[in-house]
Amino acid sequence: MQTLYELMGGADTLARLVAAFYRRVKHDPDLAPIFPADLTPVQEKQYRFLTQFFGGPPLYSELYGHPRLRARHLPHPITPRRARAWLACMDAAMDEAEVAPDPKPELMRRLATTAWHMINTADEKTADEESDAAGEDSSG
Repeated sequence: MQTLYELMGGADTLARLVAAFYRRVKHDPDLAPIFPADLTPVQEKQYRFLTQFFGGPPLYSELYGHPRLRARHLPHPITPRRARAWLACMDAAMDEAEVAPDPKPELMRRLATTAWHMINTADEKTADEESDAAGEDSSG
């Protein structure tokens, strides 16, 4: 039985996926503020993590130890809006990287489970939401 890593296309496909993903992150208004200006080290870690996460060689653990994803992400304000943006960037990057279509739903399901688990901060209300809330408070 093949792993998701193998089904998606292995190392070359994963490298394309990670590169396409971080090109999007750099320009995403919700994600860019929580990432460093130089995405190179983050991109390398993501490649290693996703290789392992999808059933490839344990590249991340060999270098960094157990992923401890939630603990490593706690210093960053990860909101539901950012989780959705992260998943949208990953979905588009999969298409650009030409990830094989058969495993894509399962890849996205696993990523979504992880993205929602990383949330540690509520979304901030937008100006429109603030004014809507003020209007509801004064009308009652």
